[in-house]
Amino acid sequence: MLSLIADHPLLMALVALLSLGAIFGGLLGFAAVRFKVEGNPISDQINALLPQTQCGQCGYPGCRPYSEAIAEGDAINKCPPGGEETIQALADLLDVEPQPLDAEHGVEKEPVVAWIREDECIGCTKCIQACPVDAILGAAKVMHTVIADECTGCDLCLDPCPVDCIDLIPRKQGVGFWHWPLPADRAPRFDIIASDATERNAA
Repeated sequence: MLSLIADHPLLMALVALLSLGAIFGGLLGFAAVRFKVEGNPISDQINALLPQTQCGQCGYPGCRPYSEAIAEGDAINKCPPGGEETIQALADLLDVEPQPLDAEHGVEKEPVVAWIREDECIGCTKCIQACPVDAILGAAKVMHTVIADECTGCDLCLDPCPVDCIDLIPRKQGVGFWHWPLPADRAPRFDIIASDATERNAA
């Protein structure tokens, strides 16, 4: 055995790495099943109906915390981006009476997307840090731009901008800008919440 190791050190190192990978992979797989935390199915269904803007207008740091609060009895009418359509869908799901949108949290608006006036951008990265869904591309002292398909129109990037070069413009509608929705099991999930930006800034 020792002679085999001496004659083929690279091969034995590869075998050792594969063995360790298989062992730790099995342990992680077992732990994922054994210690799996069961979520609230009602909360998951509510979260699927929310618009996933992660804007915080409802008073919670994101759509997931708001869905959990609704599951525990909070009002269903605190989401301006979702508007009346979301309120009706939540009412149908929970078998409760729909309520008018709570104006204290904002008013329903047409879908918007952030737009950076790139010739005025100074590359400070503050909007990147504020974006809860990482929809802004750029680097320090380099022009930034918005990935329109990822932007939720939450407006959290507006206030941090020191040169006020970000606008919210109506999202283009129509056949030319329509996308076939992904199946539920393949749709992107935005579990990032608005408070993540604060934590990143603190770090």
